[in-house]
Amino acid sequence: MSIRIALFDDNKNIRSNIRLLLNTDPSFEVVGVFSDAQHCIEKVLSVRPDVVLMDIEMVGINGIDAVKMLTKEFPHIQILIQTVLEDDERVFEAICAGASGYILKNQLNSTLICAINQMQNGGSPMSPSIARRVLGLLRNGYREKKSAVNEEYNLTPREKEVLTALVNGLSYKMIAFELEISYETVRSHMKKIYEKLHVASLTEVVAKAINKKIV
Repeated sequence: MSIRIALFDDNKNIRSNIRLLLNTDPSFEVVGVFSDAQHCIEKVLSVRPDVVLMDIEMVGINGIDAVKMLTKEFPHIQILIQTVLEDDERVFEAICAGASGYILKNQLNSTLICAINQMQNGGSPMSPSIARRVLGLLRNGYREKKSAVNEEYNLTPREKEVLTALVNGLSYKMIAFELEISYETVRSHMKKIYEKLHVASLTEVVAKAINKKIV
């Protein structure tokens, strides 16, 4: 069975080149090509891919925000970020948002097909320069954890369960199902988690939970 792939990129030439490249492998089927991430959930629903290739810098909804939305609704779909950027913050945001891999556009011809196959086999492909940055972020996070005073956020056991599920990539609906509570109860817990962790976005919640080893 072929691997179904959807592509989001605002550059017409890049979309065309990626499609041509993927069509050289009979194990791939390009089922959707989109110039922006507006209504990305509906677009993905319409083509039902196994893999999504996502650009970061797009007009309207950027790739990182799109990844957040897609991983909530479709946790089974593998998402590969492809970008010209090597920004540390963007790398970390993309990973926290739920991206399965992160490669540079100038290396697509030599790495894209291999990267998709790696993801399908449980791997997390990254360009070497991106992998180096991720390792640096992890090392720095470890040093900060070692040197920082242990912070107490006073999360209840249930709030920790909700936060753990969120870090593991579950949507609010899935958390409600797994913990056998209502969707509104999940929202209520998340509101309290935001307040206790002093954060204002989902990315910050996940990043802080990972960096501070809260769960």
